[in-house]
Amino acid sequence: MDEQLKQNALEYHRLPRPGKISILPTKQLTNHLRAVFVYALASGKVTQITDGMSDCLYPVWDKSGKYLYFTASTDMGLSTGWLNMTSEAHPVTRSVYVAVLRRDLPSPLAPQSGDEKTTPEKPTDDNGKDKDKGKQADKPVDVRIDFDGLLQRTLALPIPHVNYVGMAAGKSGELFLQQAPIVAIGQDSIPLSIVKFDLDKRKTDTFLQGVNNFTLAFDGEKMLYQIKDDWFIAKTDAPPKPGEGKLKTADMQVWVVPRAEWRQMHGEVWRIERDFFYDPHFHGLDIKLAEQRFAPYLDGIASRDDLNFLFRKMLSYLSVGHMFVRGGQQPEMQNVSVGLLGADYSVAHGHYRFSRIYGGENWNPQLQAPLTQPGVNVQAGEYLLAVNGRNLNDQENIYSLFRGTVGLQTVLRVGPKADGKDARDVTVVPIADEFPLRNLNWIEHNRHLVDKLSDGKLAYVYLPDTGGGGFRNFNRYYFAQTQKLGAVIDERYNHGGQLADYIVDNLIRRPMSRVATREGQDYTEPTQAIFGPKAMLINQFSGSGGDALPWYFKRMDIGPLIGMRTWGGLVGIGGYPQLMDGGRITAPRWAIYGLHGQWEVEGHGIAPNIEVWQDPKLVREGHDPQLEKAVQVLMQELKEHPAPVYPRPPYTDHHPRLPPLN
Repeated sequence: MDEQLKQNALEYHRLPRPGKISILPTKQLTNHLRAVFVYALASGKVTQITDGMSDCLYPVWDKSGKYLYFTASTDMGLSTGWLNMTSEAHPVTRSVYVAVLRRDLPSPLAPQSGDEKTTPEKPTDDNGKDKDKGKQADKPVDVRIDFDGLLQRTLALPIPHVNYVGMAAGKSGELFLQQAPIVAIGQDSIPLSIVKFDLDKRKTDTFLQGVNNFTLAFDGEKMLYQIKDDWFIAKTDAPPKPGEGKLKTADMQVWVVPRAEWRQMHGEVWRIERDFFYDPHFHGLDIKLAEQRFAPYLDGIASRDDLNFLFRKMLSYLSVGHMFVRGGQQPEMQNVSVGLLGADYSVAHGHYRFSRIYGGENWNPQLQAPLTQPGVNVQAGEYLLAVNGRNLNDQENIYSLFRGTVGLQTVLRVGPKADGKDARDVTVVPIADEFPLRNLNWIEHNRHLVDKLSDGKLAYVYLPDTGGGGFRNFNRYYFAQTQKLGAVIDERYNHGGQLADYIVDNLIRRPMSRVATREGQDYTEPTQAIFGPKAMLINQFSGSGGDALPWYFKRMDIGPLIGMRTWGGLVGIGGYPQLMDGGRITAPRWAIYGLHGQWEVEGHGIAPNIEVWQDPKLVREGHDPQLEKAVQVLMQELKEHPAPVYPRPPYTDHHPRLPPLN
């Protein structure tokens, strides 16, 4: 581990100049918190310098070599288990600390007097320039650490306690910190704020906002940062003005030799599998021989698409799920946006007619339904006669009139009759994607159907994934239906994400006590739970985290699984080098196995307790055989095992008898 620690650290943490100690990484401990370690190049000795009782990240040296800065959090808690859903939505904050490395150094936070500080005059040349500038930068910094008592020489810097997700050291005594929201769910890229801390002034100021990435020059004088798709270079002495230092990258050109790149990437793909694939024996495949066998095909490759086809073909011999080939340098395709109204259409009397209008949640920015906005009032059965003044009939493609209308006000002429009598104009804002509206309609249809078939006794909760979407859906739909006696948990088409321990933990909650109040009904603790029977719907389109969820559900014996066997892919992916042209491949690296020495899910899937096929004939007739079976099973369970009734005990007299009146 020490050698690996050294190799990992070499890429990220270096001293200003080579010294006795030059590597400063963090390492995860067995309690899943991270601690700061120092690796001494001369001796090869590794020393832990934080106590392991907090989660420490982003250690950086001060340019003077006197101090070490790092962040630490004491509220990481369940958030350290990033692979499971229990880690979601917990507020995480970090403080920033400085460790004074030597015993003979004074505290950088010693009390300051009110006397005005004077700056010693610097020697200058004949042109008035600093003679010593550049000399100090070339002088190696000799870092010495007195480990004894180092924790007592570690101090909290006067920097606000928020969620820092990165830190860099600039000039001596200067820190630049990346600040993110305290809670962020299901967002891959969050614009960050950059704040600057000055140790001499003991002051923190906002430096930049809305930044995606940033890095500092070695001397701390300049910063390279990204805002959206634009890159900028700015000095670090003061916040840059908007647009200042923008890099003009549009005219930059890079000459490449595609065939040479393709050959290099072919070798790189096999190196990634060699270094990251979870099984060092590669499922029995000789990957060196495989690389040699497939290399001759490179001579016949004519495009980047061909190369991806070759990658998919050769990697398929590893016989594992989550083996993906993506992207690469390919010709740009011009995308033409087509506005959508959230509707189904039929044709009658030579015109398009609204046959179905999908509602949304117009208070939710992600679920805007154009035709149900206030004042629009378009009804199913009405005709769409014109778009932005252009007449529409059934000889034209309806979508051709909505090119370029996404997010723009668009005038529709609609009416109850095909001849245009009593027609009216309405203004709508078309959307780019109807799937969220259609999916919401499907969910709400299922919820109302379960409510109807169970006479209001059963809840219905749909989980589209085990990431941000599933987390939000579970929190919204499950806890809003805790008055129900049982629940249908629907994870069909679940495309995975994390391991859904959070969901299973809440499904197995048991009643602990009852609470009586002077007014209102008695209630059960814990309050936010459904204690009755539960069933889970699964199908062959559920995988990854969508495999793990029913696996956990079945292991905890919560209830029956109903439907069809799941996909069967449970070796997780993430964290690989990018190929030279921006393409990516995966090497499944987190293999999840059961408690009895078996790979229970990968390549097998999770079988239902009750197999139910979605008969196409019944589905076309409006039925959902799997959902209907789940309701039937749970209603029978409620019949055989009714919800328990907890009697309230009689009130008792606790006070002693009152003394007689004199």
